[in-house]
Amino acid sequence: MGILQVLKTQLLCHLIICYVFLVSGLIINLLQLCTLPLWPINKQLARKINCRLGYSISSQLVALLEWWSGTECTLYTAPESYKLYGKENAIVVLNHNFEIDFMTGWTFCERFGVLGSSKVLAKKELSFVPVIGWMWYFLEIVFCKRKWEEDRKTVVQSLRNPWGLPRKLLGIFFLLHCEGTRFTEKKHKISMEVAEKKGLPKLKYHLLPRTKGFCVTVQNLRGTATAVYDSTLNFRNNEMPTLLGVLNGKKYHADLYVRRIPLDTIPEDESECAAWLHKLYQEKDEFQEHYRQTGRFPGPITSPPHRPWALLNWLFWVCLLVYPLCMLLLQLLLSGSTFTVVCTSAFCLAVSVGIRWMIGQTEIDKSSNYGNKEMQMNNN
Repeated sequence: MGILQVLKTQLLCHLIICYVFLVSGLIINLLQLCTLPLWPINKQLARKINCRLGYSISSQLVALLEWWSGTECTLYTAPESYKLYGKENAIVVLNHNFEIDFMTGWTFCERFGVLGSSKVLAKKELSFVPVIGWMWYFLEIVFCKRKWEEDRKTVVQSLRNPWGLPRKLLGIFFLLHCEGTRFTEKKHKISMEVAEKKGLPKLKYHLLPRTKGFCVTVQNLRGTATAVYDSTLNFRNNEMPTLLGVLNGKKYHADLYVRRIPLDTIPEDESECAAWLHKLYQEKDEFQEHYRQTGRFPGPITSPPHRPWALLNWLFWVCLLVYPLCMLLLQLLLSGSTFTVVCTSAFCLAVSVGIRWMIGQTEIDKSSNYGNKEMQMNNN
């Protein structure tokens, strides 16, 4: 293990990374708040500004995965489809099996230059989380309470004229985790019991997809989005990546298989659309089985080129925020006050515990209970 790799595992480095992310995120949230008076005057300008500000937050996580961890991201896709990525609006259907699948998805968005304008269907609780949740609020992300009777109206209103943007604007990815929650063995067992009761084919590597949200999304984005990107993610050598591992500089190898499916080939009828989605997940299961057997997905391999902007943005915030922090700590230490030194040490310890707790919330065994109850799995 080299000196740099040892350095990446040190608590001090982790504290600096998290300090930069949290403080820069709160500064950006404040700047986003300052755009509120602009909304009634020029919504398009306000949206463009918030997209740029949002990029400055999310790209830091991309830089952490790509440049700090050194994780490699390989894309399996058809050459004719590759030419269109980032140049059209699309609905992205991604499996939800890993703790860092969202970071991997953002990395591919960044490679195609659409990270700032990408959208997601997220649970309502996230809108109250500082930095990421508040950023999403100003980006007009669609938040759901996971109660379809209440969510349907919200989703429809948000998607009819998506994000208030001109329909000619290209390069927006709308991410859907159709399984509704992250895969666990317990949730999978319950999900397959529901599949058996409904006479649906059982899945080995996925939960039963929730069709209502997908069908409503497709119905309301016709004419705006042109394709569905069926995206299946896995990691080589049976790796189970974690956010803590990324923070420790551990290198992973992500493989993503993407099929471009024209939106006009998906049935408009809701029941037929639901059946189409179930068939899609059966095919995704076959792709995962192929990967487990061969160590790769079918199709040609490509590695979208790195863009330097995520790294440059990260370095900008590091330079801006770390120097005043170092000067403050130096003054505290040189003050000679035992009380000040003890308080500073206690504060750093509390911050480290808090950071570890936040990272722990991304762990699979601490994922939400959504999907753990059979009655919830009937919401299809």
